[in-house]
Amino acid sequence: MVKVGIERIAFYTSHYALDLEALAKVRGVDVNKFFVGLGQQKMSVPPPDEDIVTMAANAASRALQSIDVSAIEMVLFATESGIDQSKAAGIYVHDLLGLPERCRVIELKQACYSATVALQLAIPFLRQHPEKKVLLIASDIARYGLGTSGESSQGSGAVAMVLSANPAIMAFDAEYGVVTENVMDFWRPNYSDSAFVEGKYSSKLYLNMLEKSWQQYRDLSGRGFDEHAYYCYHSPVPRLVEKAHQHLAKINQCVKLSEEALTAKIGHSLAYSRQIGNSYTASLYVGLTALLDLAEEDLSGKRVGFYSYGSGCVAEYFSGVIQPGYRDALDTQNHATMLAKRTALSYAEYEAFYSFPYPEDGSSCEIPEHQTGQFRLASIQDHKRIYAKVEKNISAG
Repeated sequence: MVKVGIERIAFYTSHYALDLEALAKVRGVDVNKFFVGLGQQKMSVPPPDEDIVTMAANAASRALQSIDVSAIEMVLFATESGIDQSKAAGIYVHDLLGLPERCRVIELKQACYSATVALQLAIPFLRQHPEKKVLLIASDIARYGLGTSGESSQGSGAVAMVLSANPAIMAFDAEYGVVTENVMDFWRPNYSDSAFVEGKYSSKLYLNMLEKSWQQYRDLSGRGFDEHAYYCYHSPVPRLVEKAHQHLAKINQCVKLSEEALTAKIGHSLAYSRQIGNSYTASLYVGLTALLDLAEEDLSGKRVGFYSYGSGCVAEYFSGVIQPGYRDALDTQNHATMLAKRTALSYAEYEAFYSFPYPEDGSSCEIPEHQTGQFRLASIQDHKRIYAKVEKNISAG
């Protein structure tokens, strides 16, 4: 069978972040409720001129470096932060990046799971057309409302992957386990710009679906718990991932892992999520990016287990093997620089970003310019979003 997987991967997040210590002070809670209870320190906060399109385009522009874009015949855009009920957000990205006219572009939605189904749709296409490439993008902004119980787990980010039959980074295994159930643990009606969540119920489902999808995957693949060197999970908050991996260890080995053993298997994959918060569809693949960037040992030949969960709900377990020479295809230094140079927001600045009044009546609005990547949302005119390439980045005034 033709190997198919990731040829290039890059992630992008906002140039602004709110330290959860600042949020704790304003909300009058112990900061350890966030630092320890969630396992998260900061959340990325997009300025008014940053959205899922600009984040996606910025991530994809990095992933496409050294790639012959004429071979890209499909763009799959996974998001649950859609900007239009009709037009796919990927169409804007296709234009901003100057991708070929002969190209399928589609937007996929199923909570935080849709990037994984995009991956599974791309794999057979690439096996049938090994000369082609697919650009898969996951981009999201997590919003729960100011002062709500979910506020501290907000975040934003995008991951772009070039998928091909030349997987310089990872080749995916054929076996998978997948489960669907109609539940209401998390949802966002058309009339709301923030999500509704039943937190405890959703966490319970996350663990139940992990067990069901893992058992399918294990039975089909014949692979046991110890045959995966590392694990990556969808990460609503890092603390839930730690509980999930302990749960997986318990049902497979009837043991509770030591903190050292837990960190060895999932620690690197959580490092970026602790700094940017929840990025919905991108979250699982932000975890993979962090593992690839931060693991000191050579990961060549190592198998990684993946758990993808999307509320509502669909869950999938699958795996992939890291390829020899993978480090030559990474964007590690750019990721480190981007995170290190983010601007720390005051609470007042965070609230102003969050509450920016985008027009909903067709009136025109010029969007104030902030620090972004290569692309920004410049204005809204006649119900249309207008994007622009950034000539020179500036700091917020």
